[in-house]
Amino acid sequence: MAFTYNRLDKNDVAVLLVDHQSGLTNLVQDFSPDDFKNNVLALADCANYFKLPTILTTSFEDGPNGPLVPELKALFPTAPYIARPGNINAWDNEDFVKAVKATGKKQLLIAGIVTEVCVAFPALSAREEGYEVFVATDASGTFNKTTRDAAWARMSAAGCQLMSWFGIACELHRDWRNDIEGLGTLFSNHLPSYRCLITSYMAGMAAKK
Repeated sequence: MAFTYNRLDKNDVAVLLVDHQSGLTNLVQDFSPDDFKNNVLALADCANYFKLPTILTTSFEDGPNGPLVPELKALFPTAPYIARPGNINAWDNEDFVKAVKATGKKQLLIAGIVTEVCVAFPALSAREEGYEVFVATDASGTFNKTTRDAAWARMSAAGCQLMSWFGIACELHRDWRNDIEGLGTLFSNHLPSYRCLITSYMAGMAAKK
């Protein structure tokens, strides 16, 4: 069977941030708290940098899941915000699906807590409806490696593409000639080693002037 490399297209992708809630973050054990927060905010910064339509959703905020983490609310002050009263699968919520369809995009980039539920359920539902689905693996967290790997396998079998936030950013950008400083700054803000690389590069460029 011939393989088709379907790339993320910044003109045809919407970002779905599912249940990044203060209570649920305590369940994330497959990344350190600092690394996970950095990954989520890096993905959010990518969404803003590429001007991707972004939808925020939470589940049962009044219960132990807690409110959306404040950093995301601050980064997307005008984004659709769907506070689901009880639906575990975001795709079971009519307002959420309406918001997704209103973007007019055919590709969906999903991240959330926890991976095997809040990410996998809407990812599988969206695949069933014909969307191309990309999962930001390092901006999604869960209890342990076993549950994470099972969720990744399930989503992969359904045709979801698993990516890191860094891979996502590079695939969206396509060509460094589009912008060096802007994307370089984004990477530097979230990857200390990349800050060293960009600092070295900028120093070299300054020396040439």
